[in-house]
Amino acid sequence: MKALNKLTAPKAAAPERIIQFGEGNFLRAFVDWIIKNMNDKTDFNSSVVVVQGTPDAFVMQLLEGQDCLYHVNLQGRLDGEIINSYTRVDVISRGISPFTQTDAFLALADQPEMRFVISNTTEAGICFDPACKLADRPASSYPGKLTQLLYRRFKTFNGAADKGFIIMPCELIFENGHHLKECIINYIDLWKEELGEDYASFKEWFLTYNYVCSTLVDRIVPGFPRKEIAQIQEKLNYKDNIVVQGEAFHLWVIEHASNMTLEQLKAEFPAEKAGLQVLITESEAPYHERKVTLLNGPHTVLSPVAFLSGVNIVRDACNHPVIGKYIHKVQFEELMETLNLPMDELRKFASDVLERFNNPYVDHQVTSIMLNSFPKYQTRDLPGLKTYLERKGELPKGLVLGLAALITYYKGGKREDGTEIVPNDDARIMDLLKELWATGDTRKVAEGVLAAKDLIWGTHGDLNEIPGLTDLVTFYLDEIQKKGMLETVKEVVEA
Repeated sequence: MKALNKLTAPKAAAPERIIQFGEGNFLRAFVDWIIKNMNDKTDFNSSVVVVQGTPDAFVMQLLEGQDCLYHVNLQGRLDGEIINSYTRVDVISRGISPFTQTDAFLALADQPEMRFVISNTTEAGICFDPACKLADRPASSYPGKLTQLLYRRFKTFNGAADKGFIIMPCELIFENGHHLKECIINYIDLWKEELGEDYASFKEWFLTYNYVCSTLVDRIVPGFPRKEIAQIQEKLNYKDNIVVQGEAFHLWVIEHASNMTLEQLKAEFPAEKAGLQVLITESEAPYHERKVTLLNGPHTVLSPVAFLSGVNIVRDACNHPVIGKYIHKVQFEELMETLNLPMDELRKFASDVLERFNNPYVDHQVTSIMLNSFPKYQTRDLPGLKTYLERKGELPKGLVLGLAALITYYKGGKREDGTEIVPNDDARIMDLLKELWATGDTRKVAEGVLAAKDLIWGTHGDLNEIPGLTDLVTFYLDEIQKKGMLETVKEVVEA
C-alpha cells in the first residue's frame, strides 16, 4: 500500500483563488469536492488555501502530511441508484495557521488572483466580539479575522474595484451572509479610530466591491470512516488517513449579493455548468423553508411514530408497510401543500429526501432525532400545520398524529417490547409533561401541552385556540393508549 502524497498520486496545479476558513470534514466533503468537480468540468482552474479554524492543528497536520490530498467516499441512493464512489480531491494547495503564522495569513490578501472566501466556522463562528482589535494577531472571531484580511487587501491594492472578495459562508444559520456582513460592518465601525483616515473609504470599498452571499448547504457528512478505514485503504491502495465519508446527495443554494447580479455570480462561479446541484438564486429563503419543511419536518414526526411502533432505524421506517405510508402522507399530501415553490421542484426534492432517509449505508437511529423534539416541532412542523389548515380548511391528520406521538413519547415508561422510552428535552418541558401525565386525563394533557406558549410555542401562542386541534390531539392520545401506536397510524393512513 502506497503513502498518499504528490509523488505517488497526481496533483493538479492551479492558481490560489480561494481562501477557506476551516479544514473540517464538511468543507472537505462538500465545498472542496464541488471545486474539484468545477476544475475538472469547467475552466474554473482554482486552488484553495485552508486557514486553520482553531488552534488545534491535528487535522491540518494530517492534511499536510499527505500534501493536502485525500479521498471523498460518497454513499447512498441517488435517482434510484445505490452509490458508493471514491474521488481523490486535489484542490487544496496548502494550509496556514492564523494563530502561529499571522503574517502569512494576512499576506493572502496581497495575492492579486484571490477572489473567493468560503467558511464553515460552526453556528457560533459568525459572531461579533467587541473585544477584538484591528491590531490583534489575529482577531479572536472569524468575522474579525476576515475584516483584518479585507483591510490588508484594501491597502495593498489601493481600494481597487476588481480586488474585492466574493464571500460565501456555509455556517448553518439562516441568512448567514447577512449576519456575516453585519459583523464586518460592526468591526469597521468599532475600529474607526484605528483605521483613521482610511475608515470611510475602506467601508465604502467593502460595501461596493465585496460581495457577501447567503447560502444554504445540504449534505450529511458522517466524517472519517473509523470502522472501515482498513478496507477502504486496501481498496484505494493508498494509506489515506483523512478519508471523509458523505452522502451522495448534495445541494448548495447561493443567494447572490445585493451589489452583483445573478449573471455575474454564475459567470465567476460556474458550478451549474459542471452539472452540480448548486443553485444560484435571488433568495435562499424559499429553499431554506423547503429544507426545514420537507427534510427536517418529516424527521421530527416520523421519529416518535416509528419508535412507538417498534421501528428503530429511519431506513426501516421508510420501508415499513404502514410507517412508510405515514411518512409519504406527511411529506407529499400535507407538508408539500404548504410551500410556495413550483410543485415539480417540491416533488423532486421530497423524493430525494426519501432516498436519503433510505440510505443503505447509514443506520440512522430514530432516537437520535428525538433530542429537544418539542422545539423542533415548533419550528419544523407547526408552521405547516397552520398553513395547511388555512389553505385546506381542515387539520393535517398526519402532523397532528405526530404531535400526539411526541406527547406520548414524553410520557416515558416502556414500549410494548419492553424497550425503555427515554425522552430528552429542556427540564422544564420534561417536568410539565410528567405533571400533566400524572393526572391520567388525556384531555388535560393535550390542553396543558398546547397552552405552553411561553415554554414551547413562542409567538405561535396558545395552540388550544387553533380550531379543532385540542379535540384531535386528545382523540389520538386516547387511540394510542387503547390500540397502540401502529394501529393508530394504520387508521390514519388508510382513512
